[in-house]
Amino acid sequence: AQAVFVVVFSFLPFVPSSSCQPARYTMAGRFDPRQLLTRLAGSATPIIAGGAVLGGGYYAATNMVYTVEAGHIAVKYNRMSGVGDTTYREGVHLRLPWFERAIVFDVRARPHTMTSLTGSKDLQMVNISLRALCKPDTGNLPAIYRTLGLDYDEKVLPSIVNEVLKSVVAQYNASQLIVQRELVSRTIRHHLTERAKDFHILLDDVAITHLSFSPEYEKAVESKQVAQQQAERARYLVLTAQEEKKKTIISAEGETKSAEMIGNAMKDNPGFIELRRIEKAKEISTLLARSQNRMVLGSESLLLSLMGGGSVSSASAKK
Repeated sequence: AQAVFVVVFSFLPFVPSSSCQPARYTMAGRFDPRQLLTRLAGSATPIIAGGAVLGGGYYAATNMVYTVEAGHIAVKYNRMSGVGDTTYREGVHLRLPWFERAIVFDVRARPHTMTSLTGSKDLQMVNISLRALCKPDTGNLPAIYRTLGLDYDEKVLPSIVNEVLKSVVAQYNASQLIVQRELVSRTIRHHLTERAKDFHILLDDVAITHLSFSPEYEKAVESKQVAQQQAERARYLVLTAQEEKKKTIISAEGETKSAEMIGNAMKDNPGFIELRRIEKAKEISTLLARSQNRMVLGSESLLLSLMGGGSVSSASAKK
């Protein structure tokens, strides 16, 4: 401060006044700035001390109190003893300025999506995506900060997820991964939860979001499905043809049996043909009676003269 005042006042001319004392003049009759600086330094000391006290008080007031938001938990780091084992939940808390520092953890579940390319039991490459909801174990926050830090999830989850996915997917064939997807998801969740506990990380949910195979395998599966559908269609056509054949045989056998029975009936009873002729005549007369045109029908129209016209005429003559 004295050096600054010397530089400033060295460029100022001396203006004498009635209050100036002769002691301020040097032997050459010029003004001595060192005496003025000495007096100014003596009067500025209390001002500087007061400003320092106010600044220190403001620093202490602003750094003595900290707030933990909802969904967060804090631990304290002390410059003398390190990270403490006590945790502090939501609210306002005190700390020693400069000696203590608050470390705040977000303990809410956060989603993480990871993708891994691994091989199945039948040596098919599988691209699988996994989504997990993770959060830290609130009882082991000091240990998590000492070993992993605040970005514990970014350091741990990618490695253990790849490890678990490769170990579980290798136990199933490619077709089983599709058909037994729920079982595979449960197995992955169980192994991943146990593995994450070693790092004091809790998993609320683990689910397979995407499962895909190589383009060659997908084309092979599609071709297999098409071949199976064609085989099923061919099997259906064969069964249909066999049923049609059986139906034709049964129908022919029925007609043969019917003709045989009619022939036997005609041999045994000559009146059988007359009965059938009368039934046909009744059917014809019924159909013609329902029509809009009215007409008079004779025996020729009703087919009563067929194969027995002489007997009918003789019977009418006898009457």
